[in-house]
Amino acid sequence: MKIGFIGLGNVGSKLAGSLLRKGYDLTVRDLDDTRVRLFVDRGATSAASPKEMAETVDLIITCLPSPTICSAVMESEDGIIAGLGEAKIWLEMSTTDESEVIRLANIVEEKGAMAMDCPVSGGCHRAASGNISIFAGGKRDVFERVLPILTTMGRRILHTGPIGSASVLKVVTNYLCSVHLAALAEAFVVAEKAGMDMNTTYEAIRISSGNSFVHETESQVILNGSRDINFTMDLVVKDVGLFDKLSKVYHVPLEISPLLLKIFKDGQDRYGPREFSPNIIKRLEDACDVRILGTGFPGEMSDDEPEETGYEVNPR
Repeated sequence: MKIGFIGLGNVGSKLAGSLLRKGYDLTVRDLDDTRVRLFVDRGATSAASPKEMAETVDLIITCLPSPTICSAVMESEDGIIAGLGEAKIWLEMSTTDESEVIRLANIVEEKGAMAMDCPVSGGCHRAASGNISIFAGGKRDVFERVLPILTTMGRRILHTGPIGSASVLKVVTNYLCSVHLAALAEAFVVAEKAGMDMNTTYEAIRISSGNSFVHETESQVILNGSRDINFTMDLVVKDVGLFDKLSKVYHVPLEISPLLLKIFKDGQDRYGPREFSPNIIKRLEDACDVRILGTGFPGEMSDDEPEETGYEVNPR
């Protein structure tokens, strides 16, 4: 199967790298020519436009920063939809809007092609090792066709239901991740002001009921001081905004989500939209004149789980 991949950013480059590493015939495209050249030098080919890519591959993957950008790549005059035809498949791996992915999928299917929304979760370090989790929304028969591709890029693959369902769950999980991050920032600063050692505080949380995936990963780069998790404040604002939009569509009167959005918008205004998201703790560090640091923590996360072929996760 010939695969096309558009979007070689922090996550996309790792996912595409897994495909290339496993020997797939891969065509890539990104606005950054340097990123494209790195893949071409390793054996991939490049495409002059999304339309050209869609015409020459069997399956085309998008992994882009926002729903707006994805829509442009799909629907422009030289976009993906213009190059789609019978039996081709589009996989949307961006974190996107439920209604938008459904709308685009309907257009794709009108062209005789197939669509799945397949966002990922687990961080760049797991994307790099091929151990990231993938949610897959779409028809079961299409899911079974693309499952071998998904298990190449990820470890745990969950079929979530119809198109759009994966995007909903991705937005939900990213919202929870952001809640945990904001709460950890408060916990660390309170512990620091109370005179606690930060390495001891980290371990106390890790072995307790307060533990989370976010603590085991993002807390480490907070305590290292790098705050580098390959995720930025503007992306948190986008993701929490998508969650907030969902709550309004389904008339759920949320309280935490609007406050979280306010916190990260303030962080973005203070430190810039491309500031690493764990540096949301700096709002409290500045207010309390402290610096939250430990010793012996890594500046960037790496995955110590061995790379293995992925598998489908069955809900309980």
